[in-house]
Amino acid sequence: MTPSNEFVTVGTGPVSFEDVVAVARRDARIVLEPQSLAGVDATRRIIDSLAEDADPHYGISTGFGALATTFITPDRRAQLQASLVRSHAAGSGPEVEREVVRALMLLRLSTLMTGRTGVRPATAETYAAVLNAQITPVVHEYGSLGCSGDLAPLAHCALVVMGEGQARDATGTLLGGGDALAAAGIAPVVLAEKEGLALINGTDGMLGMLVLALDDLARLLTTADIAAAMSVEALLGTDAAFAADLQQLRPQLGQADSAANLRRLLHGSALLASHAGPEDTSVQDAYSLRCAPQVHGAARDTAAHAALVAGRELASAIDNPVVTVDGRVSSNGNFHGAPLGYVLDFLAIASADVASMSERRTDRHLDASRSKGLPPFLAHEVGVDSGLMIAQYTAAGIVSELKRLAAPASVDSIPSSAMQEDHVSMGWHAARKLRRSLDGLGRVLAIEIMTAARSLDLRAPLTPAAATGAVRDLVRTVAAGPGHDRFLSPEIEGVVGLVVSGAVCLAAGSGLA
Repeated sequence: MTPSNEFVTVGTGPVSFEDVVAVARRDARIVLEPQSLAGVDATRRIIDSLAEDADPHYGISTGFGALATTFITPDRRAQLQASLVRSHAAGSGPEVEREVVRALMLLRLSTLMTGRTGVRPATAETYAAVLNAQITPVVHEYGSLGCSGDLAPLAHCALVVMGEGQARDATGTLLGGGDALAAAGIAPVVLAEKEGLALINGTDGMLGMLVLALDDLARLLTTADIAAAMSVEALLGTDAAFAADLQQLRPQLGQADSAANLRRLLHGSALLASHAGPEDTSVQDAYSLRCAPQVHGAARDTAAHAALVAGRELASAIDNPVVTVDGRVSSNGNFHGAPLGYVLDFLAIASADVASMSERRTDRHLDASRSKGLPPFLAHEVGVDSGLMIAQYTAAGIVSELKRLAAPASVDSIPSSAMQEDHVSMGWHAARKLRRSLDGLGRVLAIEIMTAARSLDLRAPLTPAAATGAVRDLVRTVAAGPGHDRFLSPEIEGVVGLVVSGAVCLAAGSGLA
């Protein structure tokens, strides 16, 4: 285990987007704010006083869900909380990615530290210790309905904190939860009243995946502008439609950013200059070229709206019941994942559409009737070589899948818990399919960039702009230029790696939105 040199402080206030990414993806270490821990302790004393009350209080001295009216005697309450976690850790299917589990655990810890859940300080400290030890509970793909929050995924995490279940250590080795804690010198938590509920009632899984998706989209939507610029240039298009005064006639914020990116990327292009005079008979480019700022910009605006929702959720204390600031313990419905489910679905729609436009540009490179002088399929020896014909097939297949993934999960609801939970958000499923959508979008953009890079080479001796030329040169480090047919899959994967790592954005230079 290599300790991270990054630290994230978790207290009463919200963690930031960057905090989530740092803990989830870079193993940043967590420090708990002492003043906030004192607030957690003060709230816990309210729970302790209610636990001694002869009147029933939900989640403290009663059962859960449809069993909320069943009174539980003091000697059975520790078992009640442990039984809750064990029974709710009912996931199935493949393991969820390590970064997702770390994100959801950080977000649950952030809610615990608000002092609104009633847990003991030691429980919050154990969550931080597990994350700092890089222990990752095994969470499964299926189990959450997004209401009451992400019950099953969070229960799998709580089970490991109790010293049960399964986890992977810092090396990725699968261990029993108790063994993983023991190896790290962490004592298991014995849950007290209310704590089982506090550890599993939250939107943390879907929120964590939303924050990670927004981090990915910031890179992918800039990459989409880069890919479009390379295609406009290589297909002898024009940048005239991207002019600032034209964009101002429709003051959509994302569109303006995308158009500005395209203008900067294409600045100084000898290829564009070569046909910019009156001898150019082109009236206007196809939509997939000319309307790139409109489509990419709409996706940017959708991401901006999703970020607003995510920011509000990061500032939330999601639990049921909650301990209010004035000391009441009150049931509520804030765990319902609809706000997150909607925007997760919106982003899947936007991702599918950006990928669809990219694939259409790729296809134009390969069609001799529309590519303005490029060889069919960009083949080296037409008839003998197939060029990049099947790379476009791959992109088309991915786009078809992305269209299916764009069907919203949040409009579905299957009642559960004997009709107590009779309307659920399916936000977890919206988040899971968005992760697949973003993976597909990155691959489709990589294929367009690889294709456009070959087209730019075939336009020699005319040269591209400095930014697009730098990206073409970067592509050449993992994929060779024009030539006879060769094994394409490794080259595609190489360019995918450049897209996912952000290397394409870095090569294009600074100043891009």
